[in-house]
Amino acid sequence: MKTIIIGNGAAGLSAVRSFRKYDSASPITIISKEGGDAYSRVLLPYILRGKLPYDKLFLPYAKELRRLGVEYIEGEVLSLDEKAGIISLTGEETLTYDNLLIASGSSALWPPVKGIEQPGIYHLWTRRDLDSLMEEFRTKKEVLIIGSGFVSLQAAWSARSIGLGVTLVEIADRLMPLVLDTRASAIMAEQMERFGVEVHTSTITEEIKKDGGRFFIKLKDKEPVKADFIIVGAGVGANIGFLKGSGVEYGRTIPVDSRMRTNISNIYAAGDAAAGPSAFGDEHVTHALWPTAVEMGAVAGANMAGKDIAYGGSLNMNVTQMFNVTVASMGKFNDADIDDSYTYDAEAGHGYCKLCYKNGFIVGICLVGTSEAVSLFGKLRPVIRKHLSVKCPPAKMDTFLNVRLFEK
Repeated sequence: MKTIIIGNGAAGLSAVRSFRKYDSASPITIISKEGGDAYSRVLLPYILRGKLPYDKLFLPYAKELRRLGVEYIEGEVLSLDEKAGIISLTGEETLTYDNLLIASGSSALWPPVKGIEQPGIYHLWTRRDLDSLMEEFRTKKEVLIIGSGFVSLQAAWSARSIGLGVTLVEIADRLMPLVLDTRASAIMAEQMERFGVEVHTSTITEEIKKDGGRFFIKLKDKEPVKADFIIVGAGVGANIGFLKGSGVEYGRTIPVDSRMRTNISNIYAAGDAAAGPSAFGDEHVTHALWPTAVEMGAVAGANMAGKDIAYGGSLNMNVTQMFNVTVASMGKFNDADIDDSYTYDAEAGHGYCKLCYKNGFIVGICLVGTSEAVSLFGKLRPVIRKHLSVKCPPAKMDTFLNVRLFEK
């Protein structure tokens, strides 16, 4: 039985480890489009800021892949013939498989802005992006950041930490709309402004021009902005173009069942390229998060090795530190998705921390505050995922969960 894994990111590497737990002999091949040593995408901003040395970017998987007997190929998958069990690569190379895992990840997208694709405008999504931006950080003075997701704000924090002038533009009416609720977003904006970031929400970038080595950015209904270089964080798209013409069903991502199977029984998908079940019962949701990719990859790897393991569903969780605060969220936290909430008072020492409920169950938590509060996230994670009923006043939740964990 020959298994091929497209992608050497979190999902693909997790699948290899899981597969080898149950099958130590069958051949496995990993195909990497990007090439080079595997690295952690979530660490890119930390390297850029100088928080970690460059060599910490890489994952210690090269030796492990050799130990696990994995063939490694650098190349791009161009097409898939699911009936014949063949994939085609660059250089007219073809490979056959018995089981296939699509863990091809995602790529950063360009928003529809005139003039946005030109030298001096970057994403922060790959090692190549990092290398380019490190040079810009050393030699330039002002940066414009388009978008306000985690990567964008980490880039802004990296730039301010070395004294660069930073302007951030977000088309939505608040920062981090997919990660923070309205109040947390406002607190975050205020914190960034204290650190000298010029923040523009509800702002459309209309056109980017370059003259004399500097960019001139036209904003709708606002004064134009100048910058030496630009970082764009406007979302990602799955790397699944090679599926065109195949029998694998896909949209923006690939829908999979709880075993990570696609509509083709011997083709699986995991990570950013896949849409699988969520902890809240959704059938197909994509959470482009490292922990989710690891979980999905582990399930896919086990099932390709002949096991029958169901995925319990992904739970969105984001945690980072920037602008001297901890920013985190988990589950559902926007008012439209909950029917009750509790905001901790100042005596709790959490900063802004909101515990969220739906039908009497805890479904989420949102934080802009202290790092100590993050411990509550870890304790609540199994509570939310398993839909456990917690009969405890919110103000005493941390103590209650500590007792329950000690008892277990």
